[in-house]
Amino acid sequence: MVLRNFNLRQSQTEHYTANTGLTLIGRCIKLSQLEALMPKRFQLHGITDTDLLKSYLGLISLGKSDFDAIENYRDDKFFQQALGIQRIPSSPSLRQRMDKDADKYRSVTDKAMIQFLAAAQAPVTPLWTGHAAMDMDVFPMDNSKTQKEGVSRTYKGHDGYAPMACYLGNEGWCLACELREGKQHGQKEFTHVLERVIPRARQLTHLPLLARLDSGHDALANRLYFHQEAVDYIIKWNPRKKDGAHWLAVAIGLGHWAHWANPRPGKRVATFTVYVEHGEHSFRRVMQVTERTIDKHGQAMLFPDVEAEGWWTSLEQADAAIIGLYRDHATSEQFHSEFKTDLDVERLPSGKFDTNDLVLACAAFAYNMLRLIGLVGLVGDHSPVRHPAKRRRVKTVLQELMYLAARVRERSRQLWLDFGKHCAAFEAFRRVYAHLAVP
Repeated sequence: MVLRNFNLRQSQTEHYTANTGLTLIGRCIKLSQLEALMPKRFQLHGITDTDLLKSYLGLISLGKSDFDAIENYRDDKFFQQALGIQRIPSSPSLRQRMDKDADKYRSVTDKAMIQFLAAAQAPVTPLWTGHAAMDMDVFPMDNSKTQKEGVSRTYKGHDGYAPMACYLGNEGWCLACELREGKQHGQKEFTHVLERVIPRARQLTHLPLLARLDSGHDALANRLYFHQEAVDYIIKWNPRKKDGAHWLAVAIGLGHWAHWANPRPGKRVATFTVYVEHGEHSFRRVMQVTERTIDKHGQAMLFPDVEAEGWWTSLEQADAAIIGLYRDHATSEQFHSEFKTDLDVERLPSGKFDTNDLVLACAAFAYNMLRLIGLVGLVGDHSPVRHPAKRRRVKTVLQELMYLAARVRERSRQLWLDFGKHCAAFEAFRRVYAHLAVP
């Protein structure tokens, strides 16, 4: 077929939108009871607190975190109608109001986010043990070459922030994403994080909880706290010093009580359990000792290389099962990348720490809304053609459902969205829209 030239024209009467997914976000926000949770309907220049928060939630749900991006939607009637906004704030108003009332907005956003997940009946798929996984971790955000409040050297070697995130279930629902200074150690004030996220998790599921943490949280205080709260855990052991030879000798001394495996010539692995007494408590630690006398390239080593790893746990499952359960914790690394890249919040937009903390809270809310939209609309027979998956990453949801184009029409006092004849995502969109119906 011959390549055709197109004439370009901008309609002065027809109204089109490239962001029909905002109608789904509007329904999600309605389910969250955001307006009812706001302490008071404060109004400045005709813009209420709820209008301000809705505007930013809509913006970040499109993968745009910068305050100036709101200027592209100030005259967009569909943006207002889809989100239920009376007036859209200007960029300076959005920034100044978020600076002024960051703490209040943050509290409301956190409550609304959990209320949304509960009202939308977000499924929490258990592990094979019957537990709901609760993965917590710190991840670095590069904000180098800026003078933002709280930016400092992270463990990755760049200047930025190190927020703490907590995810629930195999779906990865975000219970919290709290901003921290880059230099702050993950264990600092960690008990306060647990005090917030454990009640939120129990609002969403009646399943027993299994907390999975890396070696930065290997602290007696954590194990005691989990015991007190009846939360099971798997925490990577931090040996503080390399002593592989000692643990190899322990494994050899255990004889048949240790399980030995030879995955390849020149490599043997011992797995066993030790118990550590502390006062009236006895803590189980699964150990895995690996001895290599030949490297992976087949070269014999002059001296054996011995590596010891361990995992604290309150579970009674077999040693290999505990190690396998912890390895699934690595999935949460993908969720971190969805915040940083798909939602574009790695380089936070404000110079103020509290405002950036609020931005991250809004990003967590948007992440959960997009996660649910993807789960309902993009996993199943009626979804657009994609490879099979149990969940879709945020980028896929943005591409397939949030950035759908449609004609906006008003007829008989009703609003209509006319999708194209060949819109592959229409059935998926309609299914999500029906699922998010407000009772």
